Amino acid sequence: MACRASARRSRRIVVVSVSVVVTLAICIGYTIADIHDTVPGLLTSKAAPTRTYTAIPKPVAAGAVAGKADRDVAIDKTRAEALIEQLSKKDGVGDGLSVAIASADGTVVAGRNVGIDREPASTTKTLTAFAASETLEMSGTLDTEVYLTHADTTPTIVLQGHGDMLLGSGENDPSHVNGRAGLATLASDTAAALTQRGITQVALAVDDTLFGSDRTSSAVEQNNEASAMYTPLSSMAVDGGRIRSGESVDPDAFTDYPTLSQSTAADAAATFKALLAQQGITVIDSSDISGTEASARIAKVSSAPLNEVMAFMLRHSDNTLSELFARLTALKLGLGNSMDADIQAVTQVLREHDIPVDGLHLTSCSGLAAGTHLRIPTLLGVQRLLVAVDGGGTSELEGLSVPGLTGTARDRAASEGVKGLARVKTGSLTGVRTLAGNVSREHGGVLLFTVLVNGSDDPWAANNAIDEFVAGLAKL
Repeated sequence: MACRASARRSRRIVVVSVSVVVTLAICIGYTIADIHDTVPGLLTSKAAPTRTYTAIPKPVAAGAVAGKADRDVAIDKTRAEALIEQLSKKDGVGDGLSVAIASADGTVVAGRNVGIDREPASTTKTLTAFAASETLEMSGTLDTEVYLTHADTTPTIVLQGHGDMLLGSGENDPSHVNGRAGLATLASDTAAALTQRGITQVALAVDDTLFGSDRTSSAVEQNNEASAMYTPLSSMAVDGGRIRSGESVDPDAFTDYPTLSQSTAADAAATFKALLAQQGITVIDSSDISGTEASARIAKVSSAPLNEVMAFMLRHSDNTLSELFARLTALKLGLGNSMDADIQAVTQVLREHDIPVDGLHLTSCSGLAAGTHLRIPTLLGVQRLLVAVDGGGTSELEGLSVPGLTGTARDRAASEGVKGLARVKTGSLTGVRTLAGNVSREHGGVLLFTVLVNGSDDPWAANNAIDEFVAGLAKL
């Protein structure tokens, strides 16, 4: 009996041991297969994708910039007037000062020269951005397309732009606005479509007719030295037409002002042509842009959504992109394809939203052209709607610079306390320094403000004075 019991125990030990070995072998084998991605699982031998952020700003203060702030908290009129008095005595400000502090509903609490015409510089872009954001489908994109025409005779491809002036020369870049659509991707897709049809040689035509012939204001040239501030509207451009020296830069975070090409569509086409050649396609030139029916399209790339392009425009104060938004607005409203139509479109939308336009005279829709002037209530009217619940202009509000954190106001926080509490649009021309925006106050409440300094003999001192003024607004 003892021998039989001992034998049974031995068999159980053997069975258990074999089971453990088999189980371990299965687990180890599955793990190895999982690592090499031959079976489903969490493990992999492939490198995990990474994304590099060159500059991560500090978090914006909770409830900043009119988020959930109580709009009914009163502004102390005496303190507001004292703040304006201090500003008026600062170096660089001078006699050409117009300034106002208003409650969230637009009521002016304290001001000086509120009804005087002043040159607004790039704060003009807040008017254009509001008009565009209220007119256009801001989730839409601007496509750059390739059409195959005359395939039965000489194969011709037409490169047609729809206003994307932030094309990249490389592959599509989903992590940036500037370069979201890449000409290298467009060329690769075009070459694949041609090769599939047995085509290895084509004629290339460029369709840059979208914006007609009226693409710039003559008044711009006075403030466009070395073509560093504006290039005419175009159906397509690489990197906004910036002619760089080849250094590696973050395409969404530039602070320099290189010369801008004045032939951006031709430049984009030349890049596209070279990229096609790299794909084995022989390309000759053509001027025949006919035959671009939808059925003939063989490739396309799309820009970032318009709300992202608008944020890029505002944060970098890009003059050409501002004019682009005005033109798209004019075309959408059916007002024409000209600089005059652009101005008419912006003014019309402002009127429709009860934004005061008395004294408004636009010579461009970016603020770059000489001769533009307006009065403070126009700028305050835009800000009033930006901070109002369901007031419109959401895409614009998201694009305004935050002093100390983002955009052209990134280095313009006069104190740590004001960081994250304001959204602003800067403006700078010779002798002109301006700022308009809204502030979430440290002790509750929201206010609007506009500062226009014209004829300054020390613009940098004026900037400092305005920045100190904004820091004071946060404490009201």
